[in-house]
Amino acid sequence: MNKLKSIGNYFKDFGTAIVKGDIWVKLSLFIMGAGYIARKQVINGLIMIALQAVFAVMCVFYAAPNLAKFGTLGTVQFEQVFDPLTLISTVNDYDNSFLILLNSIISLFIIVAFILVYIANVKTVYRLQRNKEEGLHINTFREDIKALFNEKFHITLLTLPCIGVVLMNIIPILVLVAIAFTNYDQQHMPPSALFTWVGFKNFKSLFTTSVTVTFGYSFGKVLVWTLEWAFLATFTTFIGGILMAQFINNKNTKWPKMWRTLFMVAIAVPQFVTLLLVRNFFADSGIVNTICANIGLTDFLKDVGLVSEHLTYIPFLTNPSWAKVMIVIINIWVGIPYQMLVATGVLMNIPTDQIESARIDGANRLQIFVKITMPYVLFITGPSLITDFVKNINNFNVIYLLTQDVYVTQDQLLANSHAKEIDLLVTWLFRLTNEYYNYKMASVIGILVFIICAAFTLVTFTQMIKGNREEDFQ
Repeated sequence: MNKLKSIGNYFKDFGTAIVKGDIWVKLSLFIMGAGYIARKQVINGLIMIALQAVFAVMCVFYAAPNLAKFGTLGTVQFEQVFDPLTLISTVNDYDNSFLILLNSIISLFIIVAFILVYIANVKTVYRLQRNKEEGLHINTFREDIKALFNEKFHITLLTLPCIGVVLMNIIPILVLVAIAFTNYDQQHMPPSALFTWVGFKNFKSLFTTSVTVTFGYSFGKVLVWTLEWAFLATFTTFIGGILMAQFINNKNTKWPKMWRTLFMVAIAVPQFVTLLLVRNFFADSGIVNTICANIGLTDFLKDVGLVSEHLTYIPFLTNPSWAKVMIVIINIWVGIPYQMLVATGVLMNIPTDQIESARIDGANRLQIFVKITMPYVLFITGPSLITDFVKNINNFNVIYLLTQDVYVTQDQLLANSHAKEIDLLVTWLFRLTNEYYNYKMASVIGILVFIICAAFTLVTFTQMIKGNREEDFQ
């Protein structure tokens, strides 16, 4: 509500400047630097005039040609003609749908940015008018530059990072969203082919299950496993890390430094190396299966019905049920060391007076852990826990590196949508783009992943910061 009010005030101030401004303010609506020059800020005025001129040139030679084709994303198909007389192939002046889309989004972004600068310019010129009427000092260009390295230094520092965020994050996200409303796939691949707008057809396909379209079936199964995985991966490593930190920091534990060092070494090994090695260990013909067969464990699992009779190995990473369990277990091995170090730092700062008071009142170790240790750890690491949950929703490495080129789905409906039982939404998205070039559906899935993560983060953070709980731990 406050943000809407701020936006309303922003445009209200612009309207006030137009209505109450003098001739120079009104002239600034047409020549952006006029108001500055009239207030003897010639350099500022020339900069704004130059900015307006560059924007006009950009609109004519860059924005207009692309925006003119934005509605269709191009109509001229790529054609290559070979001339047998000259033995030269000629290519026509074709349209590239992706470049049209990208350049149009960049053009729209620049136009919006210019409009904001335009409004700010009029408001600034009006403020200069008010300062002059009230006899206040008006900064020179040199004083404005000095201000950028003194009281406005935060603006100077944030300028480059903000530009980086726009170029590396915002514009790619806008392109991703736009592609979700097109038919950009392997059959419509620029520059040899055009793609065009299809509205909400791709979103409808994602929730449709039929003989030819099975995305609805696949999306449901992959989404459920993604949320199950995110919960299990976060919960097991979090609790495991706390328990391991409690064990190592216990006064009765011998050689705590050695145990802590061993876990730190596990962190030092690159995760992808660990996962690839573990994948080889648990392969159908890997060393773990060899050991299990030699000690009779494989035959025992056949007898109890956990392994099919026709198999001579335990399908650790090739059976959907076994693979899901193994992925969670392997993630515990990979994730606990980091959580243990985080928990160690938190546990060392628990108020000792609360623990001593609980002991005096007769509380045992379990009661102290449940009533004091865990609430304190959750309070301190709550934001990190939420981040870990969202990170696990997008945990590409563990799933992909353990199962790529190993797991093959037997579910034909999943296979029709290029999905697998052990896929997360992010690995499914990656496979659709990297292997099958189905960018349209991958973009739809990417949007839904963002919505899920954003909704979860907003709800949980809102609940977490509700009320003042700091006094409970002081």
